Amino acid sequence: MNFQKTSEKPYTHLQPGMARRTLVHGERTLLAEFAFERGAILPSHSHPHEQTGYLVSGRMMLTIGDTEYDVHPGDAWIVPGGVLHGAQAVEDCVAVEVFSPVREDYLT
Repeated sequence: MNFQKTSEKPYTHLQPGMARRTLVHGERTLLAEFAFERGAILPSHSHPHEQTGYLVSGRMMLTIGDTEYDVHPGDAWIVPGGVLHGAQAVEDCVAVEVFSPVREDYLT
């Protein structure tokens, strides 16, 4: 079992207006928190990991494949591995996401 104090985890700044912190991980899953400033753009990309997300606060436009979603607090999504996806923050927002398998690049 692994327990982490979120307040002790620093953010890693990924690009202007966007930061991530890895909260906890196990053998098969990893939980991360993302903070976006209004107007920040996450370019379209893909990876082999399945990604399940939940918007905690704010608002974003999320594109999964060819479909765009207007995401509000409480909305959730799944991005299958290998599928193109990206986002734009309409407001400052916070999202939490689970990745499976564990994203090794998020462990440092």
